[in-house]
Amino acid sequence: MDTRPVVLVTGAAQRIGREISLHLATHGWRVAVHYRSSAAAAVQTVAAIREAGGVAMSFAADLAVEADCEALLPAVHQAFGRVDAVVNNASLFEYDDVASFSAARMEAHWRANTLPAIVLARALHGLLGEAAQGCVINILDQKLWNPNPDYLSYTLSKAALEAANTLLAQALAPRVRVCGVAPGVTLLSGEMSGDEFSASHTMTPLGRSSTPADVARAVHYLLEAPAVTGTTLLVDGGQHLQAQARDVMFLARDKKDT
Repeated sequence: MDTRPVVLVTGAAQRIGREISLHLATHGWRVAVHYRSSAAAAVQTVAAIREAGGVAMSFAADLAVEADCEALLPAVHQAFGRVDAVVNNASLFEYDDVASFSAARMEAHWRANTLPAIVLARALHGLLGEAAQGCVINILDQKLWNPNPDYLSYTLSKAALEAANTLLAQALAPRVRVCGVAPGVTLLSGEMSGDEFSASHTMTPLGRSSTPADVARAVHYLLEAPAVTGTTLLVDGGQHLQAQARDVMFLARDKKDT
């Protein structure tokens, strides 16, 4: 019987989620690779884990649909025989501001970025044995500590998720610890060009922002830190320490044009 711990990583087929999955698999975790529409990429992630000697299976779910979200962790538990942790990495990141804000945009971000983390944390608490301790890691964003009004609905949904860190840590203790990891500019995303990403990545006190490997290491630490709950690690090269009036993509664009 395989007694190694099991972690569900949402949005694990690509990008940061893939890096987290590969990292944890090499450190003794069995990995449930969640995806919504990237089935081929999920197959590749599972294959890469298995080729490295790890254990992984893929699971499809649209986390914005509450019934899908409710069914996901029980499916993981049934497949592996246990589940010990959840990394809420899947995220919707679409631009809006005050002028373009709408209830529909806000609801879409809430359903993708906030609701699943609460549902999955509750499910983990219910599936753990009485003597077990599990952990939920929510992937946040340094811009919560360095706010600007760009990506308004996204930012509000992540702010709600950061508040949920505290509330869930209180409500689900001692059985479940709840922590956050807040990256900075980690991968090219949205409408950012390659040049804008390169410039943005260096706009920090350390002259570098986070890499996927940095984020994965932070997640790994928190999963195995039994005295830590209700707090967030900012993994951003210190970006949160300097005020920025706009999203770094626009700052990099303005810098390029001057």
